[in-house]
Amino acid sequence: MDKFVTRHRKRSVVEASDEWKSEEPTKKCKEDECKVEEEFSQPIPWQKLEAEGLDCDYSLLFDKDEADHLFNQLEEEVVYFTGDKAKVQVYGKSYSVPRKQATYGDEGLMYSFSGVHLLAKPWTPTLERIRDAVTKATGHTFNFVLINRYKDGHDHIGEHRDDERELDPACPIASVSLGAARDFIFRHKDARTGSSKHQIEPVKLQLAHGSLLLMNFPTNTYWYHSLPVRKKVKTARINLTFRRIVKNRQKTGIKME
Repeated sequence: MDKFVTRHRKRSVVEASDEWKSEEPTKKCKEDECKVEEEFSQPIPWQKLEAEGLDCDYSLLFDKDEADHLFNQLEEEVVYFTGDKAKVQVYGKSYSVPRKQATYGDEGLMYSFSGVHLLAKPWTPTLERIRDAVTKATGHTFNFVLINRYKDGHDHIGEHRDDERELDPACPIASVSLGAARDFIFRHKDARTGSSKHQIEPVKLQLAHGSLLLMNFPTNTYWYHSLPVRKKVKTARINLTFRRIVKNRQKTGIKME
């Protein structure tokens, strides 16, 4: 695996607050663009992951008790897609998604990928609570979340990039993991083709229960990511990827059910 750079911020809340205050405030963005607060209002110990074209931040956002509670609440609240909404189109053929999916967010937002168009359901109380915690920790606001539920280690997601045109490129994608810890693997696009003149090793990390991973620009431009099969994992995992969709970039002419 690639030797990525890590920077641990294991400081007290006071020290961390002072560090953020010493930085120049981030400018407010225009309407429908990513809004960033002047400083992280809830500093947490972050670990920086870096490689060629890869920029991510990782931390534990919720302790075990809170993460357990949120997982159980989501099991009661989230309604997952079925039928055609639970399938994807690959080279003209339809395949069942090897996990459960759901989308929630602000009214009228839709996320389109692999031939499916998923309209956001209204935020639930638990999703709002998690979304607000992510905003406090990162300073970024999000108007949409894609939820993937993996029943065990057989459920998985293949290599892909979250680079759909309706996503605001100025905002990171915030991935919250609850439940079973799973391996998460990044692979550079050049490594997939075999045409690269230099070797770029994959980057692997394990996403823990209650963790938050921020995929910053330009990660999704150069790196694919996946959650591979892990047959020894016997329990469920819920992943929530918070995004910011720019309304005027959404595909038009799609019937909203």
